[in-house]
Amino acid sequence: MSRRHDDDFWMALALDLAERGRGETNPNPMVGCVVVKDDRVVGEAWHRRAGGPHAEVLALERAGDKARGATLYVNLEPCAHQGRTPPCAPRLAAAGLRRVVAAVRDPNPAVDGRGLALLRRAGVTVTAGVMESDALLLNEPFLVAARRRRPFVLLKAALTLDGRIATRTGDSKWITSPAQRSEARRMRRRHDGVAVGIGTVLSDDPLLLPQPGVHRPFHRIVFDSSLRLPPDSRLARSARRSPVWALCLRADARRRRLLEARGVTVVVAPGRAGRVSLPWALAELRRRGLWSLMVEGGSELLGSFLAARLLDQVALFRAPLLLGGRDSRPAFGGHGPARVAEALRLTRRSPLLGRDRDAHAAPPPPDDALFDLWYPA
Repeated sequence: MSRRHDDDFWMALALDLAERGRGETNPNPMVGCVVVKDDRVVGEAWHRRAGGPHAEVLALERAGDKARGATLYVNLEPCAHQGRTPPCAPRLAAAGLRRVVAAVRDPNPAVDGRGLALLRRAGVTVTAGVMESDALLLNEPFLVAARRRRPFVLLKAALTLDGRIATRTGDSKWITSPAQRSEARRMRRRHDGVAVGIGTVLSDDPLLLPQPGVHRPFHRIVFDSSLRLPPDSRLARSARRSPVWALCLRADARRRRLLEARGVTVVVAPGRAGRVSLPWALAELRRRGLWSLMVEGGSELLGSFLAARLLDQVALFRAPLLLGGRDSRPAFGGHGPARVAEALRLTRRSPLLGRDRDAHAAPPPPDDALFDLWYPA
């Protein structure tokens, strides 16, 4: 049988189309769609950015009358609810499609099987689960955030082989190579925002922007219990260019006015022991529209996320350096566990795929890899 008769063949094309939206669709998932009739593509599209037309609608428009009796392939279940755009499933049901093939169900509570059920009631043959593993990995942040009701959290650290991110004096420029730093900026594009602690801001005065080409708001979050963010920092000065949110326990009125005049959003949060509550902060960020967050440091913030087990992925950018010294700064601060048995065990296998999907476990990175990517086991 020709590969063109194979559902995997057409779904792979839909996944390739979906990938073209990477970094632009957030907080929406990446979606690609192919309409096939008589073993030929009669319409194809991908979701280009949040608020824009969905891939299924665009593909049907391009197929026109040829959609009647055709098969539509899409990597995520068509939506059945009114959001910023009308629902897709009714449009598919009215198009006269013979069959709809979806890779995965949408875990969003507003969808969660309703789109596929609507199509079945309309007499459309529905097949789900084609190339499911590939589709899960493609939209991993979106799917995890929908399930856990908080942003997907990536912890990123640039560190030496002995796990240090700075010398005893705080010097850290540069531990990693230019290629690694460039890759880290590219990595930001895949997320809705980046988070750092106030210590990183005061020592490095970072800008924290992704590589050019992002056409959506990219949020820069500062965990700053006492609101020490300088109004003349690069973050504050660029807040109208790209949103900056300062999460604090208390706010000096004068500094708050100065920061807000720059465009910084000051959020007073609950907390304990002088630190902003991480569960509250993540829930609030999710409420404000962030589905994916890249936490870049420093040591204390990374250690706090680790201690709270609020992480979904860890990216380690290692440099072939040894710092040594008891006072050089570790990548993950805090007290740490009392026993090795309490350590967080990591794996290269995505938990979305399940423990029985060893064929999809990532292989060890090559010697020249820019970073290692890990998941909680």
